[in-house]
Amino acid sequence: MIGLGTLINVGLIIAGGIVGLASGSLITERIREGVLKATAVCILFLGLGGALEQMLRVEGAGIASGGTMRIFISLAAGALIGEVVGIETGIERLGAWLRRVSGSSGDNAFVEAFVSTSLSVCIGAMAVVGSVQDGVFGNWGTLALKGSLDAIVVCIMAASLGRGAIFSAVPVALFQGSITLAARALQPLLTEGAVDAISMVGSIMIFCVGVNLIWPKTFRVANMLPALVIAAALSYF
Repeated sequence: MIGLGTLINVGLIIAGGIVGLASGSLITERIREGVLKATAVCILFLGLGGALEQMLRVEGAGIASGGTMRIFISLAAGALIGEVVGIETGIERLGAWLRRVSGSSGDNAFVEAFVSTSLSVCIGAMAVVGSVQDGVFGNWGTLALKGSLDAIVVCIMAASLGRGAIFSAVPVALFQGSITLAARALQPLLTEGAVDAISMVGSIMIFCVGVNLIWPKTFRVANMLPALVIAAALSYF
């Protein structure tokens, strides 16, 4: 069944969020803050490790780095486009609407939890490649694995930030569902180089999400999202 991978991913996110929300109500604010900082450190190293995996390579007896110019162009141009369009403002408005329709108007951390968690689980090569595999071959294995990882992240963030984290399932459904529907057209474009470029730039953006959890509003990560498309395009040259 085409689209099953996204459905599994969304279901695991909701399940993880419910578990996190239930456990979060049982712990004190001090413990919740400690868990959030620990989660932020994990996200930092997850992003850092993914970026370095693509940037570093063994050459002879040493290690060389590459892709720095691609990173610079992608992030700078992507951020410029995102700032002009106002992507993060749009996502925050979606979060505010979800807070209102879900009866969470009294939850001041809802939008922050929604935006931070959504960026943590939407960005990355697994979301793109897994959605294409689901749409072309009906292979939902990659998205099921991603869903398992997402469930852990959302569980911890729901315990720390609140119910807004659970609603990250909405952009995941929209983003991955759209790619699945367009998979046959996208498949020829997703070369190994394009996937590596998406992974490298996406990992840097995940690192920025971790920074924001420790030092709020340092980066407008959502406004960097066009960098993923630019990085993939640059891989063809």
